[in-house]
Amino acid sequence: MKDNHDNENKKLQQLNEYKVNNDGTKMTTNQRVRISNDEESLKAGLRGPTLMEDFHFREKITHFDHERIPERVVHARGYAAHGEFELYESMSEYTRAHFLQKAGTKTPVFVRFSTVVGSSGSNDTARDVRGFAVKFYTEEGIFDLVGNNIPVFFIQDALKFPDIIHAVKPEPHNEIPQASSAHDTFWDFVANNQETAHMIMWIMSDRAIPKNFRMMEGFGVNTFRFVNASGQSKFVKFHWKPVLGVHSLIWDEAQKIGGADSDFQRRDLWETIDAGFYPEYEFGVQMLDPADEFKYDFDILDATKIWPEELIPVKKIGKLTLNRNVDNVFAETEQVAFHPGNVVTGIDFSNDPLLQGRLFSYLDTQLLRLGGPNFTEIPINRPLCPFHNNQRNGFSRQMINTGRVSYHKNSLANNTPATSTAAEGGYVHYPEKVEGRVIQGRSKSFDDFFSQARLFWNSMSPPEKQHILDAFSFELGKVESRSVRQQVVDMLAHIDYALATTLAERLAVNKPQNHQVNVTASSPALSQQNTVFVPQTLRTAIIIGNQFNAQELEQVMREFKRYGVRYQIIAETFEPVKAANGQTFEVDATFLTTSPVLYDALYVVGGTSTNQAKFNSDMTAFIRQVYQNYKPIGIATTGVPFFNATRAKASEGILFATANPNFSQQFIQNIAKQRFWDRDIYI
Repeated sequence: MKDNHDNENKKLQQLNEYKVNNDGTKMTTNQRVRISNDEESLKAGLRGPTLMEDFHFREKITHFDHERIPERVVHARGYAAHGEFELYESMSEYTRAHFLQKAGTKTPVFVRFSTVVGSSGSNDTARDVRGFAVKFYTEEGIFDLVGNNIPVFFIQDALKFPDIIHAVKPEPHNEIPQASSAHDTFWDFVANNQETAHMIMWIMSDRAIPKNFRMMEGFGVNTFRFVNASGQSKFVKFHWKPVLGVHSLIWDEAQKIGGADSDFQRRDLWETIDAGFYPEYEFGVQMLDPADEFKYDFDILDATKIWPEELIPVKKIGKLTLNRNVDNVFAETEQVAFHPGNVVTGIDFSNDPLLQGRLFSYLDTQLLRLGGPNFTEIPINRPLCPFHNNQRNGFSRQMINTGRVSYHKNSLANNTPATSTAAEGGYVHYPEKVEGRVIQGRSKSFDDFFSQARLFWNSMSPPEKQHILDAFSFELGKVESRSVRQQVVDMLAHIDYALATTLAERLAVNKPQNHQVNVTASSPALSQQNTVFVPQTLRTAIIIGNQFNAQELEQVMREFKRYGVRYQIIAETFEPVKAANGQTFEVDATFLTTSPVLYDALYVVGGTSTNQAKFNSDMTAFIRQVYQNYKPIGIATTGVPFFNATRAKASEGILFATANPNFSQQFIQNIAKQRFWDRDIYI
C-alpha cells in the first residue's frame, strides 16, 4: 500500500513545485528585480511622455497582451478537477498496461468536462455534446482517454470533421447563434449527410442537457485494442458510469438556468468537491474477440454505432474519484492538452477511420494553441515518470538538456537514451495484418444509417420521446429554409414515421413517405429511466418566513444531512428567520438572488413576513416553477396555504407533513426519484 500512496502523491508534488503563493512577498519583475513603483510608468517629467526604457512597464504590458492563448476550436468551454483511479481487479489477462495489472493500484488523473460548440464564454446548459476527457498519469507515461457523454459521433470518417464543425458553429455571415445547433447550416448538413441520424437522436434527447457533470455518462466513442503480454488482442470500448446515476435537465430548466446562473455546471462541480461530496464514476470496458469482428449487424469500427450492452456487456474494472479542485483554471484547465494518441503499452488503436484522423488532429491542434512542441513540459501535461529522448529546443523549452549528444544511434553516450524491448516495457504496436488497394472510400458495412437510430428511439420512455419530439420542434422551428426543414423530416421518416409526420404538421411541411426501418429491438441501457436514483448531493430549496414550527424544520434538516441532501434556506431578506418558539435560522439566499430552477426539490415551510403580499407572491411563483418542472415538493404544516394558493394539484410527488409521521423519510424517497412525469403541470 505504501507504493500506491507514493504514486498518488507524485503528481501532486510535481505540480506543487510550480505553485507560487504571493502572500507576504515583495514584488519583482520576472527577472527578480524588486519593484519600487507599480502605480505610475516612467515619464519624462510628470506630464511628459512615457519612456521606452521603463522595463517594468514593458514587461507587465507585454505579458498582459499575451495572457490569452487561442481557445480550443471545439470544447472551448471546460472545467476540470483532479482525482484518482483505483483498479478493482487485475486485467493482465487482456492488457499489459501497468496501471491495470494489480487490484488496488491507484493512478492520479486529471479530468476535463466541456461543451463542444460554444465559445469559452458560452452557457453551461446549452443543448450540446459534453466532453469527458481523462488524463491518467501512469508510471509508464500518459494515457489520455478523450471521450464524450454520448457514445457515438456525427460522422464516420475524420475527413468530414471540419465540415460538421463549420456547420454547427455560428453562421459566418452574422456569427449567430452562439452555442446552439438550432440554425440552418447545421440541419442542412444533417439532411445531406445522413450518417448523422443516430447522433441526432442522442443530441435531441435529454442526454444533451445533463443535470451536471457528476451525473452524466462518459464514453471513449472510438474502438481501441487491449494487447496482453502474449501479444493477444481484444477490441475494446471504454465507459464511465456515474455512481449517482445518469440524470438530465429538461429544456425549460436549461434555458432558465442559463439566465439564472450561466456557470451552473462548473459551479456544481467546484462546490460539491469543495464540500467533500466527491464525484465517482465506475470504469467499464466492452471487449470483443477479433474472431467476432464481423459477428454483428453493425460494423464495430463505425463511430456512429454503439455496441449494445445487451449483446456485449460492460465489465466494470475500477472507479474514478474526483477529490481535488484545480488551483488555477488557466494553468491547469486551459493549458491541459489531451490527445487520443497518448497511450501506454498494452493499449493500441483500431482502424476506426474517425480515430485514425483524431490521432493526427489533436497533436496538430496543441502545437498551435500552446505555442510549439514543448507543451508537454507544462506542469499539468508532464507525465508522472521521467522522460528521455533526443528532442530539443523550440518555443518555451523548460528542460535544460546536458551533454553533447542529441541523436540516435551514437557511441559518444553509449547509445543512450536507448530503446526498450517489449519485455522491458517498450511499446510495440499490435501486428495486425493489413492488405488492400489504396483507395478513397468506405466499407459497405458502414452504410446502415438508421437501424441504431431506431433502436435508440425504441428504447426511450414516453417522457423521453416527448422531449425528443419537442427538441426537434424547437431546433427545426429555428431553421429559416423550408427546404431544409422538409429534408430533415423526410430523413426522420426512416427512423420513426409517427415522429416525422408529427414534426411535418408542426413545421408546416409536406407529410413524408413511410420509409421507417424494420427494427423492433430496444436497449434498456439507453434510457435514463433505468438509471440509479439516490438522494445524495441533490439540492433542496427551503422557502421560509417567520413563525414556523422549528421542531418540524429541524427534523427534516437532520434527515437531509443524514442522506447527503444539500439544502439552502431562502427567504425574503437575509435577516435570520424566526420560528414560533423564538429560535432563529440563518438565510442562505433570497428570492431575488436565486431561482427555483437551480434546485432539485422544494420544501415549503412558509410563514409570515414584514411585506406579506410580496412574500406570498414570491412563494407562489417559486412553488409553481418547481411544480411545472415535475420536481418533488414537501409541504410543512405552515406551508399548506401557500401551496393551495398556487392552485396546483395535490398529485404525485407532492407530500404534506400534516398528520404524516413518516414525512421526512417519504420526502427523501421523493427527492431521490427527482421527477414525477405523470403530474398535470398546467396550472
